[in-house]
Amino acid sequence: MKNMTRKLIVFVFFIFSVMGTAQTYKMIDTADYLQRKEFLKSFAGNNEGFIKKLRSQYSGKTGSELSKIYKEFGTDFEKQVKNKDFIFKSEFETEIKTLIQRLRKNNPKVPQDLKILVARDNTPNAYCLADGTFVINMGLYNWFNSEDQIAAVITHELGHKIDEHSLKTFLSIIEQNQLDKIAVQNLKETTASRSQTQNKKAFDILKNRAYKKGVERRQQEMKADSLGYMIFKNSDFKKNEYINALQRLQDFDTISPRELKMETYKKLFDLPKQAFNEKWMKKEDFSLYNYNFYKEKLDKDSLASHPEMSRRIEKLKKTFPELKTSVESEKPSDPFTTLKKMARMEILPNYFHSEDYGLGIYASMQFLQDGEEEKYYKGWLGKCFLKIYEARKNYNLNRYLDRIEPKNQSESYQQFLNFMWNLSLDDIKNIADFYQSSYQIKES
Repeated sequence: MKNMTRKLIVFVFFIFSVMGTAQTYKMIDTADYLQRKEFLKSFAGNNEGFIKKLRSQYSGKTGSELSKIYKEFGTDFEKQVKNKDFIFKSEFETEIKTLIQRLRKNNPKVPQDLKILVARDNTPNAYCLADGTFVINMGLYNWFNSEDQIAAVITHELGHKIDEHSLKTFLSIIEQNQLDKIAVQNLKETTASRSQTQNKKAFDILKNRAYKKGVERRQQEMKADSLGYMIFKNSDFKKNEYINALQRLQDFDTISPRELKMETYKKLFDLPKQAFNEKWMKKEDFSLYNYNFYKEKLDKDSLASHPEMSRRIEKLKKTFPELKTSVESEKPSDPFTTLKKMARMEILPNYFHSEDYGLGIYASMQFLQDGEEEKYYKGWLGKCFLKIYEARKNYNLNRYLDRIEPKNQSESYQQFLNFMWNLSLDDIKNIADFYQSSYQIKES
């Protein structure tokens, strides 16, 4: 539903209360070679059939460009499946299939050939592919309060699929590319003495194209909201949970991050063989940086692909009067609570799988600060520090640890990044060795 940056993820899931014990927790089994092989065979065939259908509907340059787009997408998606970015035959999949069956009961427009994949991704998001493969991120279960809210996200994505928004977007891009080529060619034919005018025209082409895409995508989101709610309304879910789901996503975007305290650093990194060093906490001075460069060049709101959640909620309430009255979410069911606990315990394995080792360390420190499952999270702290050590030693730490971006990060996360970049290679190794030797995590 929302395409949110990974940096937001670490700031939002720490507000939950302690849920269950990790000493007895068994991580999700990813030894699913046969299931992945079966899925890949089916996906490849379905994608090929879909491309053939497109070639029959769209001839010439448009047909060939569409074929290229979907072939490249298919190849990329197959790589993700082979990389174990998704889990098969899980309790999550069973639950989601049940939700779709409930949606399908009074909604003949819901496709019959939907296939379910659960992504090892901590972002609260979902999407539906052209062949009917429905992807649910595990992060939805971390962030949402009920299965009704999960169903709301599913119906929103079904709205996108029913109205063929992805296909329409690709067609618009292909058409715009062709128009831009003509415009650029016309610019090349002007004289060199008018270079300043050319630059302005070139930027205007870029700006107008970006604005047009932003408008189109915002319209698609609004349309998917309405189509999705109609499906949701016809089912047996509680109507206001559709609005509550959007509200939760708005909270995800705007929630104030919790502070990682200085005492936490000292407690975790004052080790028997390596005393805590105050110099590790030194901050870089960004006060002289100019972040207003090109501020007036582009209208940020016009470029936003998703309208603000508040506007989407307001639009739905205006269109569907029954949604005007706010209703709090009811207590989640026992099955949903169980899945929520599982998703929470998989946050660190998911970060480790996606090679977000810096985020994994930050998350582990937050969990430990909150007094949660010391052995479990200290084990992940050691695993992530070992990977950071290997990256630092191989001069590719930038791949796994963010650089500081004051305009896009909380003060707490900036402090964490300062700490991490201030550590020497030996410092990192000593931390990794301590936690690796003291706490062990066995991966499935």
